[in-house]
Amino acid sequence: MSIEVYRDSWGIPHIRAADPRELAYAQGHNAAHDRAWQLEVERHRAAGTAAAFLGEAALDWDVFARRARLDDTARRCFRRLAEEDRETAGWVSSYVDGVNAGLAEGAARAPEFAATALAPGRWSPWTPLAVWLSTHILFAGFPAKLWRRMAAERLGADAVGLFATDGPGTAGSNGWLVSGERTAGGGALIAGDPHRFIENPGVYQQIHLACPEYDVVGFAVPGVPGLPHFGHAGGVAWAITNAMADYQDLYRERLRRRAGRVEAFGPDGWRPAAAHTETVEVAGGEPAAVEVVETGRGPVIAEVPPGAAEGGGSGDGDGEWEALSLRYPPRVYGDAGFSALPALLAARRVADVDAALDRWAEPVNVVLAADTEGGLLHRVAGTVPVRDEANLRGAVPAWDAAFEWRGRHAPMPSVPVAGGIAVMANERGPAAPFGAEFAPPYRAERIRELLAGGDQWRAGDMAAIHTDTFAAAARPLLDLLAGLDGLGPAAADLRARLLGWDLRMDAGSADALAYARLRSAVVRALAAHPALAPLAEPPAYPALLLPWLDLRTRIAYALGPLLTTGRLPEIDRPALVRAAAEEAAAQLAAAAPGEPATWGEAHRLAPWQALPGDAGERGGAGGEQWPGLAGDQDCVLATAAVPGVTDLCARGPAARYVWDLARRERSRWVVPFGACGVPGDPHHRDQLAPWLHGELVPVLTDWQALKESHGDR
Repeated sequence: MSIEVYRDSWGIPHIRAADPRELAYAQGHNAAHDRAWQLEVERHRAAGTAAAFLGEAALDWDVFARRARLDDTARRCFRRLAEEDRETAGWVSSYVDGVNAGLAEGAARAPEFAATALAPGRWSPWTPLAVWLSTHILFAGFPAKLWRRMAAERLGADAVGLFATDGPGTAGSNGWLVSGERTAGGGALIAGDPHRFIENPGVYQQIHLACPEYDVVGFAVPGVPGLPHFGHAGGVAWAITNAMADYQDLYRERLRRRAGRVEAFGPDGWRPAAAHTETVEVAGGEPAAVEVVETGRGPVIAEVPPGAAEGGGSGDGDGEWEALSLRYPPRVYGDAGFSALPALLAARRVADVDAALDRWAEPVNVVLAADTEGGLLHRVAGTVPVRDEANLRGAVPAWDAAFEWRGRHAPMPSVPVAGGIAVMANERGPAAPFGAEFAPPYRAERIRELLAGGDQWRAGDMAAIHTDTFAAAARPLLDLLAGLDGLGPAAADLRARLLGWDLRMDAGSADALAYARLRSAVVRALAAHPALAPLAEPPAYPALLLPWLDLRTRIAYALGPLLTTGRLPEIDRPALVRAAAEEAAAQLAAAAPGEPATWGEAHRLAPWQALPGDAGERGGAGGEQWPGLAGDQDCVLATAAVPGVTDLCARGPAARYVWDLARRERSRWVVPFGACGVPGDPHHRDQLAPWLHGELVPVLTDWQALKESHGDR
């Protein structure tokens, strides 16, 4: 083999090989060396076997993964890929060969393996597809259909629209494109930041991949070959955001047992359902038996609990019961969209990116792309089934043929880049016909406002947009506060203070903390109001689905509409905000020494780690707290808390980037932690400080300079 691997000063791998397959092998080997623990956690999560070494905390996910048949779906997709696109199947297999070749060495570097007594396993050709499906199965937010149905049944159909904003488990992003006419360098700029749950190690890995066919920098998803979401190939660059499309469906199933077999009632009456039992091993606990059932609609992921069912029993014996099946495109069509991945790497211009994305499956994304010839692209990519509009609103009856899928939407919409600026921030946009819940427009409007103020943009200017903390979402609450009378002295002082606030959720701002305290008090008051009480106790669905059904969380994400709507007239909003202001003022006055005095002291990073403490590393080095953050859910700097529930931030910018089409070497990027997933490595956490301060680190692309300055490691 003729593989060369260099590391820049940030430990970012730059890999060069003789051909695409050898390069895929090298990428897999590098992932195993730098991210062995992360790879094995993701492999086990996709297979539903993580509880075997992570214990009870991973059981709910394992049960879901088994019931949703994620690993089996990946096998199905790879089988079809091998039949219809042998070149891509071979490319994926080369990546897997690299992972397997490097996994033992990588595991020896990672202390988590010893901490959990886990031995590295062996990857199968379909494992990258399984990791991809597992990572994105909740992206379309199908559990929100249960919320929408509950809201309609308990408050009326009109109430559903009050909560039609992105929910607690949704991943979003900011992305923007500035055409060459509006930049100082004459080439387009693409910038943004994907908003996901912040994980340690991070979900994105900076990497540079080159062979005679292409030379691309971008963000890899560890466990998956190529650069699926964000890349710069020199002549063309691309980036995505979540389109917020609804492309998965829940069906209410009627099931029964006859002579020991499970049957499902569909449009053609009772039909046999595939069923078998699997055992989930649990470290430190008893094994859990899981019945895996699949109907003609899809895998059954949950039973419908008492109070939510329209009839039927518990499923014991020969009785009937109700359940929910999940229908999702890769399971139906046997396609995970991996044929798009090598085509993206080989793209030379926007037309190539556009053609590659015609093969994309899921998640459904909005894409921006630009090339050095002036080509621009703003389109939707992915598989969205054609079906009845009711499928978007809630779980639909499996026995009614009106709710069957009737093919796929094609072609997916594109929109022109008007005025040299395109913005995507999960709001209603080109994907509007395909979704039910979108982000409020605050982030998109703010980015457009900032970009409209200049026509000589440079890559270095984009950090100011990435880190903008202006909170336009605060205005509905502050408008109500401004009109109140009868406030006590402390609450009146709080009002005066907030009406003079600059609306910036800066980490060092005491006023931002005061606003957050008021907002949380309003959320709690709304959640306790009798008008919303019917939503306070959701049905007893599996714990994995309950965040989408939590009343406080849903109110927190939809606070603006709830404060400004004419619906629910029984809620006296001025009185409610008045009481909340008194509560918040009292809370601020009673704060003891050592309690948060600024927003950043309360709004701290709370990353997900498979092992809390990261095998001995807790919070920051030495056991201190994770750092405080600026920003908020609807700021451009979208560091999301859940008002009324927690000030901690679990979801935010999982990477930041600027792709410069005039000169690629002026591009910039950063991730929350570092290039390496091994605790104690010099590059495990070395990007945390620049990420916190809104700084970006250089993208290096000069192979000779890399070889001379950084050597082969």
